[in-house]
Amino acid sequence: MKKLIRGLREFKSSYFPANEELFEQLSLGQKPRVLFITCSDSRIDPNLITQAGLGELFVIRNAGNIIPPFGATNGGEGATIEYAIQALDIQQIIVCGHSHCGAMKGLMKLDKLRVEMPLVHDWLKYAEATRRLVKDNYSNYEGEELLEIIIAENVLTQIENLRTYPAIRSKLHQKQLSIYAWIYQIETGEVLAYNPQQHAYVLLPNHLPPSEIDETLISPSLTSDGDIHFPTNQQSAVRLPKQIPSSEYEWFPMTELAPEQWERIYRGSKTNSETSN
Repeated sequence: MKKLIRGLREFKSSYFPANEELFEQLSLGQKPRVLFITCSDSRIDPNLITQAGLGELFVIRNAGNIIPPFGATNGGEGATIEYAIQALDIQQIIVCGHSHCGAMKGLMKLDKLRVEMPLVHDWLKYAEATRRLVKDNYSNYEGEELLEIIIAENVLTQIENLRTYPAIRSKLHQKQLSIYAWIYQIETGEVLAYNPQQHAYVLLPNHLPPSEIDETLISPSLTSDGDIHFPTNQQSAVRLPKQIPSSEYEWFPMTELAPEQWERIYRGSKTNSETSN
């Protein structure tokens, strides 16, 4: 508390006076451009990792960056999503998972949480689709490698949950909304974005000079047809590896796998469903 109080005093004496005009503008209302959905983990700071200014991000944080499907609960997530889309007219949403996620570790051993942390157990049931997909399709993986996979798949699961909200479906149909799937790597500071063509997470093109980084290049977006697509003009900026990841663009997870394993690990249940059909 002493450290926090010192910080408050420094904010009031230094930062606030230097940015008084900004705070006057913010007092008149908020106009955030992005809804940023991420984990409550104390190691994640959306404004810090994106270098966004005050008032630019509208943030939802909870254990595991989970979005319950529409109608499943009357919790704050649904109300916040509805307000962001309808009242604030936000047109970009980022769902951001992160490495070493404690909630996803709990999802891997869900039954053990039932007695010790029943509320956590019940909350993680909203990620049951992630748990089942990983259980059925990634049985050959374990430990940290399996955790990386479940973190990556959960972001996509939560985007599917997000699409169940009427306001989201309507805006997607009108092509007035884009949704992005990100993974933040705590140990490297890198952000990986989902590429549906490769069914993989790749590094954002942060090597480009600021003048060449357009908003349409930052990551793939979810469109009204239910898929996630890169904008056409991104293809020239991001050339993905066909097999082994290069030093410039790396797939997720960050482990060495044989080329034939790369194909399987990112196709998940899609491969099985195609085979069964």
